[in-house]
Amino acid sequence: MIKKIIAKLLRLRPDQSVKIPMVDLQYVKIIKDFTVESSIQPTPVTFYYPLGAEKKKQPVYINLHGGAFIMKNKDMDDPYCRFLANQTGCVIVNIDYVKAPEYPFPKAIEQCYEVLQWMKMNAEDLNIDSDRIMVGGQSSGGNIATALCLYLEEKSEKQPLLQVLSYPMLDFATPFSKKPEPNKWRARFPQVAHFLNMCYVPKKEDSKHPLASPVYADVTSQLAPALFLIAEHDAFRPEAEVYATKFKAAGVNVEDHLFKNCTHAFTHTGPSEKAEEAWHMIASKIKAAADK
Repeated sequence: MIKKIIAKLLRLRPDQSVKIPMVDLQYVKIIKDFTVESSIQPTPVTFYYPLGAEKKKQPVYINLHGGAFIMKNKDMDDPYCRFLANQTGCVIVNIDYVKAPEYPFPKAIEQCYEVLQWMKMNAEDLNIDSDRIMVGGQSSGGNIATALCLYLEEKSEKQPLLQVLSYPMLDFATPFSKKPEPNKWRARFPQVAHFLNMCYVPKKEDSKHPLASPVYADVTSQLAPALFLIAEHDAFRPEAEVYATKFKAAGVNVEDHLFKNCTHAFTHTGPSEKAEEAWHMIASKIKAAADK
């Protein structure tokens, strides 16, 4: 009960990325909102169709927003979904996944998997190409994106063409106090981060589960190619670098980019020139993967 109360209070905090988006708001051809039924709960999903979209089926990029697993919603990424749609020529699918502590691990992963299955079953009506699907996310969304790829591998199902992992949270087993937190207040009060971790992964035995902490997964050559965006001054930098190294060792096509003088969530909070560079990099990689 206490966790739920604190989580609700944290959700009241204003979102800087909504107030000051890092890229200008763009018009797209059309935006469609759906509510997808799932075994977890009805899921709000928004489809962004790019300007100049033809009638042929479009490739798809699934976006999963950040928010430490407990906060924020898909609307925070509206400017970026518009940007990515127009830059890539893909349909961008923005999923409002469930939040902890009400829905702890692995509920959000299962929910996103079910949304993916719904998309594939309704590809004709949605005018999307079910053979050209990519996925990515920021922070907690990056965790869920890569966990979704691991989940698909478990089920021996087709991998996305690409996974984009922006400063992902990938390790629930290592105490936050042992992570290189540059923010003096967060470093001084690691129990705050511990609270967030406990909301999403309340069972200690799950802390090293590969779907909760992908850094402990056995990476095989079957996983989707990956693009890592890593902030130099980020508590989660080491785990992202370790995971990227495991991709390379497994022979997976991977690119990892270290953004100097940047902190966690820089794509949404700045500096703006670095955020814009990152989103152009993501768009370029998505377009290249879709065009193969």
